[in-house]
Amino acid sequence: MEEGRWDMLEWLGPDASACVMNYLSDPADVARAAAVSKSWCKFVISNEFGKRLCMKLCPEISNFTDIELLTGDTLNSLHEASSSISVEWHILKREHLVYTYLANCLLTHKSEKRCALSCIGASSTDNFPEESIENTLEPRDRVDMRPSYWSSGGQRDPTVQESLVYRLESDLYVVNEIRIQPFKAFFQYGHPIYSAKHVRIQMGHLKLNLSELEPLTGEEESLLTRDNNYVWTYTSPEYPMSQESTLQAFKLPRPILCIGGILKVELLGRVQKQSIDGLYYICVRYLEVIGHPLSPMLDVTTSPNRTVLRYYPYASMRTATAEPLEAFSSNDEAWSPWQTFAERIRQLGPNTLLNTLFGAVPVNFLDVEEDDDDDDDGDGDDGDDGDYDYVEAPEEEE
Repeated sequence: MEEGRWDMLEWLGPDASACVMNYLSDPADVARAAAVSKSWCKFVISNEFGKRLCMKLCPEISNFTDIELLTGDTLNSLHEASSSISVEWHILKREHLVYTYLANCLLTHKSEKRCALSCIGASSTDNFPEESIENTLEPRDRVDMRPSYWSSGGQRDPTVQESLVYRLESDLYVVNEIRIQPFKAFFQYGHPIYSAKHVRIQMGHLKLNLSELEPLTGEEESLLTRDNNYVWTYTSPEYPMSQESTLQAFKLPRPILCIGGILKVELLGRVQKQSIDGLYYICVRYLEVIGHPLSPMLDVTTSPNRTVLRYYPYASMRTATAEPLEAFSSNDEAWSPWQTFAERIRQLGPNTLLNTLFGAVPVNFLDVEEDDDDDDDGDGDDGDDGDYDYVEAPEEEE
């Protein structure tokens, strides 16, 4: 060590240095620490500080059983010389790269918007298909001169719960809140509101292919809501629901990463009895999910016993090149920044490069996500600007 200079790792030792590194809260700082020197790089990667940071930001990532880094065939050929590197070290380097990028995605601010939903099924439906779950995605009060809402089957026991299951627009989706409007039966005497007592949210993925479970009747639709068809990676606290026909916002304790794209809304307890038959019902007028997709460079494949996070570092090029994507083998290494830059130059070609140098064509050499263009009003929020009755969840116990 040169006079007047010292290395924190040597001065503090590995244990104390690890305690210091655990305080890093920005993935950029983790990446910078790994770039200090070879010894620092080995220390950061072998101690999995990138993964630790992800775990603090999003405990749901503990459900990932494997990591895959995918790239083109021509890129894989550059790594054939690295076959002597141990498999274990390669896995650690790969996880460091992917988890550092994942942490950056989780911390990057994105405009919240309404998620495009598709319906999977409801635990029960009173009159199918007139009062089916599909009506909960219709923002209009009336469709074809009929009121639009979902109604559960009637029950004498007010404690019987109901559930609605939806598929999100992306298999990796960050959910911030769920908004639900109970239905007010304006065609019944007294205009009763068929709300639930409490709401609970679950997120996860299917165990089987959805096409194998596709229902033919309203009764078969209820089979799709059974828990044995899903692996739930997150369950929210219970939120009280008001017996009011307003769009009530149930804000999650923190942004939740939905792994698998399945969201289940559990409606717990019944408060309104129908005067005609003396049975308790729950009815929902409208439902929406607020959040944003995680990143086009990240994807997930799921099975009952395996959940694989897949990272496409060249996702923006997949439509521009004809090269197929294949997973790195155990002997491959993650690319260095210089190799990444060189490959982008190669794919741009000489003509585009010359035009760029002379200012004719702007080209982005880095993996920077494009801003969403969905914000039409310029306020940074693609959702409605109306007022909502927010319901805060109790704080999670550590």
